[in-house]
Amino acid sequence: MAPGESIVDKFRLHGRVALVTGGSRGIGRAIALSLAEAGADVVLASRNLPDLEAVAHEISQKGRKALPVSANVRHLAEIGNLVKKAVDEFGRIDVLVNNAGTNVVFASIFSIDEAAWDAILGLNLRGYFFLSQAVGKVMRESGGGSIINVTSVDGIRPRIGAGCYSISKAGIIMLTQVLAQEWGQYNIRVNGIAPGVVRTRFSEALWGNRVIRERTEDSAALGRIGEPEEIGGAAVFLASEASSYMTGHTIIVDGGHFSSVRTLLSTIAPKK
Repeated sequence: MAPGESIVDKFRLHGRVALVTGGSRGIGRAIALSLAEAGADVVLASRNLPDLEAVAHEISQKGRKALPVSANVRHLAEIGNLVKKAVDEFGRIDVLVNNAGTNVVFASIFSIDEAAWDAILGLNLRGYFFLSQAVGKVMRESGGGSIINVTSVDGIRPRIGAGCYSISKAGIIMLTQVLAQEWGQYNIRVNGIAPGVVRTRFSEALWGNRVIRERTEDSAALGRIGEPEEIGGAAVFLASEASSYMTGHTIIVDGGHFSSVRTLLSTIAPKK
């Protein structure tokens, strides 16, 4: 650390600009607000502009600047427009949070058709790849940055019924490692966050189902599901200088579900 600098200072993001996709609600909103609280100005992206504007207002109430941009990152033209607006407004992008995701079907692999495959992989993996590519070029020119890919524990241990989603999330973990290896020379760090079941509208099919929720709670070391705000701390860490020697890794944030002995026991002797 520099003379007079404390460890707390290394978590501060003052003077940084962050771009967060899927920033209108759930985990994306929570991450955007956390980054703003740490001092960053934030570009918010999703397809729903009114919801983005509401989050932008929350950020402005924290004394930071926010730019809401309607964008569907499945489409390269919209990615280009998003990055251009961010750079035109702030002159740089220091942090990219790839968070926008979808799962349009919950069914057996036998039932997945081409449209479902294209929708899930198109946003969850293709969108991450090409937005990272576009922002990575900006970061390379400005001396570096931090890319944070929000994946899922389902990309590490597959969820039955969400096979296509699990495949896309596993791809994000590998994308994180590939970008980290290739872009480290440009001082661009790339890491991931793999949440477990978090109480968002996106995952309501899981936590809103009493049987699934109780099974998840019983098998987690902390005995509960997560809240969106609990992902924000990991994002601030990965965005900041506190993680300056960390790249290519995916942090699991799931209340101890993935590593819990109870998870293993539940697979051996599941509840009736």
